[in-house]
Amino acid sequence: MDLELKGKKAFISGSTQGIGYAIAKQLLAEGVSVIINGRNAERCEKAVNNLQLEFPKGHISMIAADFTKKQEVESLLAQLTDIDILVNNLGIFEIKEYEQISDDDWYHYFDINVMSSVRLTRQLLPVMLSKKWGRIIFISSESGVNVPENMIHYGMTKAALSAIANGLSKRTLGTAVTVNTILGGPTYSDGVASVVEQIAEAQNLSSEQMQNAIIQQSNPHILLQRFIQPTEIANLAVYLSSPLSVATNGASLRADSGVLKTV
Repeated sequence: MDLELKGKKAFISGSTQGIGYAIAKQLLAEGVSVIINGRNAERCEKAVNNLQLEFPKGHISMIAADFTKKQEVESLLAQLTDIDILVNNLGIFEIKEYEQISDDDWYHYFDINVMSSVRLTRQLLPVMLSKKWGRIIFISSESGVNVPENMIHYGMTKAALSAIANGLSKRTLGTAVTVNTILGGPTYSDGVASVVEQIAEAQNLSSEQMQNAIIQQSNPHILLQRFIQPTEIANLAVYLSSPLSVATNGASLRADSGVLKTV
């Protein structure tokens, strides 16, 4: 299927690894020009070099920016021109009991996971509306609906993304601009893999054994009976980036393998 994406230009926040990187790869395969983003230049350069090896004819660039630093964010926003597709993917997570989450933790999580998307969208949506075409995708999580008791601050930010996307979609009336949210399930991203491997080593288990144990304990009803792969989230994101998805707007789409019973 031709997704009619050739010639489009995309910016993906937090795309040096994991879901963001997987989305970048699939957009490049569809002929999209991609801007990679990460916290520092070294990580961005590594991602760009790896992608360029795989897509030697691809148009790949990078903008490094730490979203905790106002000047770097302002510089990033000033460089974003002619963007057709915005993927708000940047996010951090941790396991932490509610009583141990400080005020600073709450503000930090909100600033990184929510305000990064707010700032990017505020910059790019008006231009998309003026052109009457554009795609904005928020990478949220099933944790924003079924909030984990030991990640409440994280779940709060993911719920906020869905609320923001829902409100913004109403501003696209009469255009071919769409704003959608993806509710990803438990995904074996680089960050998750690092934690799993550390626990596996400490317990003298293989990574595969540890993954299975975690899934059976935390999400025993997941239909895949395994972690979701980043590419399996990216498949949906790339379709939503396409002109073919114009009738899908203001939606929270599940890529959770049945983890959520209701939305």
